[in-house]
Amino acid sequence: MSYSTADSLRSVTLDDVRGAQKMLTGVARTTAMEGSRYLSELVGSPVHLKCENLQRTGSFKLRGAYVRIAGLLPEERAAGVVAASAGNHAQGVALASSLLGVHSTVFMPNGAPLPKISATRHYGAEVRLHGQVVDETLAAAQEYAAETGAVFIHPFDHPDVIAGQGTVGLEILDQCPEVGTIVVGIGGGGLAAGIAVAVKSIRPDVRIVGVQAAGAAAYPPSLAAGRPVSVANPATMADGIKVGRPGDVPFAIVRELVDEVRTVGEDQLSAALLLCLERAKLVVEPAGAGPVAALLAEPGSFAGPVVAVLSGGNVDPVLMQRVLRHGMSAQGRYLAVRLRLTDRPGALATLLGVLSAADANVLDVSHVRTDPRLGLSEAEVELHLETKGPAHCTEVGRALREAGYTVID
Repeated sequence: MSYSTADSLRSVTLDDVRGAQKMLTGVARTTAMEGSRYLSELVGSPVHLKCENLQRTGSFKLRGAYVRIAGLLPEERAAGVVAASAGNHAQGVALASSLLGVHSTVFMPNGAPLPKISATRHYGAEVRLHGQVVDETLAAAQEYAAETGAVFIHPFDHPDVIAGQGTVGLEILDQCPEVGTIVVGIGGGGLAAGIAVAVKSIRPDVRIVGVQAAGAAAYPPSLAAGRPVSVANPATMADGIKVGRPGDVPFAIVRELVDEVRTVGEDQLSAALLLCLERAKLVVEPAGAGPVAALLAEPGSFAGPVVAVLSGGNVDPVLMQRVLRHGMSAQGRYLAVRLRLTDRPGALATLLGVLSAADANVLDVSHVRTDPRLGLSEAEVELHLETKGPAHCTEVGRALREAGYTVID
């Protein structure tokens, strides 16, 4: 299954996806399908989570990368492959190349999380750090390909890659034959396109809903324009779907076969990630939590049974800490307050006593006495509190006011 530049825009067929599935036997795992009681009650019909976060390398990317590299001609394999990625595609290319005995070079941005850099090297790739953003890294990888003859492995804009990702759709139909709606995150579009080809060819009645981060949503304007268009400066915590322009190949498929593309905000992504961790006991990266975020945003708009694809679980621990705190804040379970008090012995202890009586858990305290805005006998205190929800936040605020404290906005 190797394509030249001239036919790289050819459509992907069900036979291509089935061929990819055979090729991936013994390579990619058939990942679990887990039911979610909480989401099922919220949506009003069964909701299942397709756990590609438990795939080898921690995401679905291995599927497409392996099929693409396995389809190379012998002389192309001998020249090696090169890719550019901040994480998931890098690891997929690295492992696929190692399994196939092909040398791989992966360009990653200088700001890529250290665990992802380490994992990519562990899977056997030569890692080169270049640039501050993925666009700069991508340009460096393509320049390397032109200079060395290495084959550039695109993360989503190639029929082989889309066929490999489409095997997720075949597994969904096998594991949940009665599925009514599939919800899947979209960045460049490779996964959504592949699933759409596989599923619509067999069950055209299944509704497929794509989900993009609102800060990096290139598909809605592209679909409106009828061609791929770029969005300037895409910004989202969901780096797995932080893509400024749809791929030409997946866009044509998404436009034809995907029923709808929705967007979700950062607060919704944070809340979805937290829900996956707490309710499903699954570590999911922000991009992988996109479908769950869409279910939380409009639970009554999905015909069941619903399958939400958790596309990956490679989240940097530092980002996880920030996202969890953000998610708790969005759910009213984390409260930051600033207030002024008289700077005298025991004043802070008295304040903490008020918070203890209100059953608020103090996570952090910052005590400032030297700010020029403060009076001679004043101190400013900023507290980070763990609370039980919006109603409890209101109760804590009321308790502080009743104790004579003025909360500073």
